[in-house]
Order: sequence, then C-alpha cells, then structure tokens
Amino acid sequence: MLKVNALSERMPVAAVVALGVTQIIGYGTLYYSFSILAPDMAAHFSWSSEWIFGALSVALLIGGLSAPWLGALFDRIGAGRVMTIGSAAAAVALVACAMAPGKTTFVVALIAIEVAANLVQYGAAFALLVQLRPQVAQRSITYLTLIAGFASTIFWPITAALHAYLSWQHVYLVFAALNLLVCLPLHAWLSYGAARRKTASSALPTRTEGILTPDLRFVGFTLMVAGFSLQSLVSSAVLVHMVPLLSGLGLGTSAALVGTLFGPSQVLSRLINMTFGRNLQPLRLALIAAALLPAGVVVLVLTAPSVPGAMLFAVIFGMGNGLLSIVTGTLPLTLFGSDGYGKLQGKMMSARLIVSAIAPFVLALSMQRLGFIWSLSITAALGAVAVLAFRAIDGLVRNGRRFS
Repeated sequence: MLKVNALSERMPVAAVVALGVTQIIGYGTLYYSFSILAPDMAAHFSWSSEWIFGALSVALLIGGLSAPWLGALFDRIGAGRVMTIGSAAAAVALVACAMAPGKTTFVVALIAIEVAANLVQYGAAFALLVQLRPQVAQRSITYLTLIAGFASTIFWPITAALHAYLSWQHVYLVFAALNLLVCLPLHAWLSYGAARRKTASSALPTRTEGILTPDLRFVGFTLMVAGFSLQSLVSSAVLVHMVPLLSGLGLGTSAALVGTLFGPSQVLSRLINMTFGRNLQPLRLALIAAALLPAGVVVLVLTAPSVPGAMLFAVIFGMGNGLLSIVTGTLPLTLFGSDGYGKLQGKMMSARLIVSAIAPFVLALSMQRLGFIWSLSITAALGAVAVLAFRAIDGLVRNGRRFS
C-alpha cells in the first residue's frame, strides 16, 4: 500500500517535459505568431487590420462553441488521444490557411486552426495531467506552465526572423511541419503511456474531492467562469496587439524589446510561486493574478510613452498572465475535484473563448475610434471586476466550511 501511495504521489516528469515542448509549439504557432503575420495577411487579402482581427475573433468564437463537446471528449476517449488528433488537425489547418485562395477560405481555415488549438493547448494538457495522476496534478500543472511560459519569448522572435525571409504563407507551412513532426509523435507517445498507466495502475487512487459543497457548485462555477473570462478578455486583447499597441503609444523600436519581457515575466511569477507559494491555495493565487493584469495596464496608461514604464507594465502583466495559466488548471480541480474534470475544462474554455473572442477586434476598433489611452483604461476596469468574482468565491468557500 505504501508503494501504491508513493507511486500516486510521484510527478510524471517525462510527461510534463513532453507537454511543455508541445505547448510551446502549440501556443507559438497557433496563437502568438498571428500578431506578427497579421499585417501581411491583411495586405494579401486587401483587408484592413481591424477586419483581419475580426476574422480571428470569429474563429475564436466558433472555437469556443466547440469547447464543451471537446471537453467531454477528453473524459470519454482520453486527453492524450484527443491531443494526437489535434496535432494532425493543426497541421492541416495551418496548410489550408497558407493555401487559402480567397477571404472566405482563409476565414474557414482560421476557424479550423482555433478549433484545433482547443485540442492541443492548456485545457487538453491539464486534463491529461489530471488523468495521469490526479493527486499531484496541481504540482504537474505548475511545472508545465513554467516550461510553456517561454512560448511567446521563443515564437515572437522566431516568427519575425522567419518572416524576414519567408512570406506569411511559408511561415505557416513551417509551423505545420512542427505540429506534424514534433507535437504529433509526442502526443501519441503520451497517449500510449496514459493508456498503459491506466491499465497498470488500477489499484491507485483515481480521484480527488473538491472543497465546494454540491449546493454551492453552480454559483461557484458561474463566478469562476466570470472571473476567468474577464481575465482572458484582458489578456487576449492586450497580447494580440502587444507590439503594435506599444508602438502606437510612442515606444517606436523599443516596442519589440519591451514585448520580450512578457515571456520571462510569466516564468518569473511561476518560479516565485513554486519557491515561496507552495502552501498558497489556488483561490489566493487567482486573486493575485486577477489584480496583476489590470494593475499592469494601469501602469502603462499612467507612464506612456516612458520605456521604463512600459517595461514595468510588461513585467506586471506577464506575471499576472503567468499565474492565470496556473489557476485555470488548479482552481477548478480544487473547487470541484477530479471527477469530470475534462468536461468542466471544456465548459470553462467555451465560456472564456466566447467572451474573449471579440476582444482583439473590439480593442483594434476602440484604439482606432477612442485612442489608445481610453481603450486601455476601459480594459483595466473590466479586468478589475474579476477580482470581485474571486472574492465572492472565497466567501462561498468560507460559508460552506462554516455550515458543514
């Protein structure tokens, strides 16, 4: 029995490292590269930048509508198998986007990219880690997000460097190859390992309990989704426009340099959490993340066009986003337990993507009509509401414990 418990409490290091590699490639090729390539996409199809980001918003929205079904699929056939299929789908979608002869086929291919992204990014990876070993899933998720935090730092310059020599279409073909030749084999290996572990580990504990009582779960889930959706709205709006936003505020050539601080700041927040926050509950971490995102935007508003101020913004915002990535995996597990975790992730992903899908388009339009400062101020105010949502969940947990 001691051996069983020791095995169930051992973190699956190889799986975490492999997923770290695939998450870097998944986020880098399917998300972070878009803002670098968008201007040439717009020129190629004779669209304004607002309409290109509008197409991205439509793709994110439809991808969000597919997420609940995908979440149920994680539980039914296993997250590893879903991620393997997703890598192939991502490669095909990137090729289709690169080969699109017109605007309509381009948008359809972009939609396919966003649906495929839901199959291979954090929601699926977190579900796989919970399915592997639920007892140590929170620790595994923390380490995974630490590795994957380098995605923007790696892929913004890689995309820019490739684009200096290749068209956006050829860059997408290179990225398709990465998903097919690197991510697919790793996901297939993880899927095979998960299936073997499930057979060999039938004696291991297979579930963890949540801290919310059944009568409080609906309210708790609603508040959690509201908080994460508002944070995702702020994060997606600012991240997609990071470099052009900083340039528009007068930072000029310093914009790209400031943007490179974002990735390391994500990693820094996760390192700090791993070192000093091991006993910090996910709900407390969610509150900190919710406060950091709007705080970073406020710093940018108050200091623009100061380069040191923009650097401070990138650090604060990056740290908040880094912690957000952790708590979207650990907070649902803490509040609701491991049973049906994949389906829960799917519902949460859907709500977050639907609410935040319009963020890049709306921010682009807002910056055009209202200016950068007013647009960022409104974004910061929306982000601050997320703090209230997590405070309310904290109240629910306290009341539940009081009357239990």
